[in-house]
Amino acid sequence: MGRGRVELKRIENKINRQVTFAKRRNGLLKKAYELSVLCDAEVALIIFSNRGKLFEFCSSSKVLVESNERKGSGFLLGVYFGSFSGSRAIDLSVMRTPEY
Repeated sequence: MGRGRVELKRIENKINRQVTFAKRRNGLLKKAYELSVLCDAEVALIIFSNRGKLFEFCSSSKVLVESNERKGSGFLLGVYFGSFSGSRAIDLSVMRTPEY
């Protein structure tokens, strides 16, 4: 018998929330790595904690994550794939930080 669906809602207990974040973050990082290896894909993963700490994964040195600069209440990010001479740029524009 499988597990039932869990309702997604904010975890109120601070310690449980942090433990869940750490476990799920590690799971996402592992899945990003597996996707890059199995499918020979260039993968960039960016995660911000609720305190604004940056966690990132880049599948190769060809992927450059531009340093995050605070712009008001968000972060301005850019991800570049390929060599510097012929790179593709993906502008992630401004991502709002969660307000609790």
